[in-house]
Amino acid sequence: MSDRDALLAVNRFGLGAAPGELERARRDGRGHVVRQIEETVAPAGGEPLRGTAEGVALIVERRRLADLRGEALRRGEADPGAPPIDPGALLAEELDLALLSAVRTTAPLTERLALYWMDHFTAAGANAGFLNGGMEREAIRPRMLGPFQELLVAAALHPSMLFYLDNRASVGPNSRLGRSSRGRRGLNENLGREILELHTLGVDGGYTQDDVVALASMLTGWTVSLDERPSQPERAGFFPDRHEPGPKTLLGKTYAQDGPDQAVAALTDLARHPATARHVTRRMVRHFVGHGLPGLEGRMAEVFRRTGGDLGAVTRALVMDDEAWVAPRKVRPPVEFLLASARLLGGLPPRPAPRGALSAMGQPFWGAPSPKGWPTEDDAWAAPDAIKTRLDWAADLARRLPPGLDARALLDTAFGPAASAETRRAVERASDGGQALVLLLLSPEFQRR
Repeated sequence: MSDRDALLAVNRFGLGAAPGELERARRDGRGHVVRQIEETVAPAGGEPLRGTAEGVALIVERRRLADLRGEALRRGEADPGAPPIDPGALLAEELDLALLSAVRTTAPLTERLALYWMDHFTAAGANAGFLNGGMEREAIRPRMLGPFQELLVAAALHPSMLFYLDNRASVGPNSRLGRSSRGRRGLNENLGREILELHTLGVDGGYTQDDVVALASMLTGWTVSLDERPSQPERAGFFPDRHEPGPKTLLGKTYAQDGPDQAVAALTDLARHPATARHVTRRMVRHFVGHGLPGLEGRMAEVFRRTGGDLGAVTRALVMDDEAWVAPRKVRPPVEFLLASARLLGGLPPRPAPRGALSAMGQPFWGAPSPKGWPTEDDAWAAPDAIKTRLDWAADLARRLPPGLDARALLDTAFGPAASAETRRAVERASDGGQALVLLLLSPEFQRR
């Protein structure tokens, strides 16, 4: 195993090197990564934060407090203040947990996969802080190395996605609620469209607007109730009074199932579609390795088809393919830059605040600008102003770390013999430890994976 391949093992398929990790990867880089696929490793960040049910309860409570405030203001009473539940603070807690997991984990590929699949199933918006942690821990992590159909069903029907893509407000026109609302409530196509375009078939997958409408109709009933007294015990799930009744035809196949089984059956078939195999694996290759690799994309799609969407098999095939070990080409996105820095340093200080740093670098935590997620182009994060922001963050970080930090030792931890002569010379000739750390973190070896 070459020094360069060892570096790829810990960077391309991990979160950068922790102390001692690069040496282990040098003995067997591919084996180092494959073992992480085969082992069951629990998240290493510490006690998990709120689950989905607790997140929904917090949304209900925040809404109740906001209503009380509104009533007080309407009555001319003193302003009781904003609701004491800050979704930004919840996001900051989740990011802190992700940083701690990056430092402690013995399976960094697991953390990378969780990041990747949360982006594939992007759910941003006002409720991300309340619900995305539950989505990651309950829907994504348990299924991201299993059958894609199970991951798709769990993610697409998770309350965070139902909120983000407005399925919570989607009502079948001929449902019990739709008929009683006299046209005030209707079908929302957002979730159906994005499942087809982004989560499964891809924009070139051969579906039509009629298919969008059909899938959106099947998804009616899947919602989250914020009512004071919901019509059923569970606030999130399938509510039959909202579901558009009757058979529906998607991609030429008619689904006659009743109730929740209809959407689940359609999602299961979409997960197994050949276009889904092509789209999902193409996106994986472009995220982990880079663009312009049609041969690798084709081989991954074939593994997906042959295994019925076994994501463990697909991930293993990606790691074992020679073309996945081409020279580094992708610039790390900001969130991976922060996680890799934390892993190298053994943690980050509370200042500069990680959540604010990510926003300044253009990648707010769980805040992608659209359902498409973050860009995957190789140099998407390489603009001069983006690099300048990273430089500013690294300099601020260096000022807050202990003055005796030995960046030369960190250089060997991060890159070993694979460090270029230019990077090694720059770090060794730095005027002080802080400058040496900045040069290390902004080096090509640390910025590209």
